[in-house]
Amino acid sequence: MIISVIGSSNPAKQVHVDLAEAVGKELAKRGIMVVCGGLTGIMEAVCRGAKSEGGTTIGILPGKAVEDANRFVDIPIVTAMGYSRNVIVVHTGRAVIAVGGAFGTLSEIGHALGDGIPVIGLNSWELSINGDGTPVDGAIIPAYNPVDAVEKAVAAAEARN
Repeated sequence: MIISVIGSSNPAKQVHVDLAEAVGKELAKRGIMVVCGGLTGIMEAVCRGAKSEGGTTIGILPGKAVEDANRFVDIPIVTAMGYSRNVIVVHTGRAVIAVGGAFGTLSEIGHALGDGIPVIGLNSWELSINGDGTPVDGAIIPAYNPVDAVEKAVAAAEARN
């Protein structure tokens, strides 16, 4: 199984980096591969955590150079697509875990939810109303710690058709 992990390349809070690293560790302990954007910040932290537990990491890179990947990426995939690579990141996993995040993370969440891919939020975005003002029920599944995030992501991934 592959789970996508998304978050900022320049996280505002160290707690998000720590959470992402713990998510990576927990995924690897369960034999789950990590896919992310392959760069710095949350992406590097989740890869570092996964590698510390012997996991496999995939980085979907926005640019043209494999050297842009953080040192914890096992499989760098160069796209030369810029932010468009966000769609590939969320579609590669069976579920998405969002840790913290800025507007790039929000775009990935939007792509995932729009295509029926479950999103687990760990100290991340919350959505309460649609653009038409109607309530959103459970669009982003909240998680309260890294283990909870991974358990919910695995359950959501397994429940997908």
